Amino acid sequence: MAPADRTEARAAPPKLSDVRDLIDESTFEQIMEMDDDDDCDFSRGIVYGFFDQAKSTFTNIKTALEKKDLEELSQLGHFLKGSSATLGLIHVRDGCEKIQHFGNGLEENGSGKLADDVALKNIEKTLKEVEVEYAKVEKFLRRFYGEEVQDEPEPQPEPQPEPKEEKPAVVSEKAPAKPLENGSDKGPEKEKVKAEEKSTEPAKNHVTDQKSKVDEESKK
Repeated sequence: MAPADRTEARAAPPKLSDVRDLIDESTFEQIMEMDDDDDCDFSRGIVYGFFDQAKSTFTNIKTALEKKDLEELSQLGHFLKGSSATLGLIHVRDGCEKIQHFGNGLEENGSGKLADDVALKNIEKTLKEVEVEYAKVEKFLRRFYGEEVQDEPEPQPEPQPEPKEEKPAVVSEKAPAKPLENGSDKGPEKEKVKAEEKSTEPAKNHVTDQKSKVDEESKK
């Protein structure tokens, strides 16, 4: 019997239809129409160029957050929104648009004004969400162009801390003093009285002695 062929067949590249919630199929196909019939070098170059562009922009957004530069943040969001829209990256595009609005001091839909500190917090939160969505499309597109990509845990947005319930303070009642056992007079108060009595005894004897001497002198 011939030995079994242990060579594993290479997995077929994924299809755009598998990720319709991440990538707009019709938009991406417009990029692919520019490829030659026998290769995908043109569209691959655009996609891989976007990878570098996105990572660089994420770094610049974090730097602008540290500087609290809302104007720069708005421009960076607008820039990456356009690039991701060209490729049909739905969630990345939408997240970058939110960053653009927050940078302009507006609500995520472009209406209403926001305080600067609120806008900065919203951008920080939205950036983490965009990075999660970007990681998904990057992994898919690398596989789409034939690159072998290992499954790694995708970055997850940090969970928001739940508000802690404050418990009412419990006032502990002091236990009543224990009565002296067997009528003992050795309590702290009685000990104090005894000590005072002892301290006054010498003084009384001294006064008595002085009075006796005076009486004796008067009799003479």
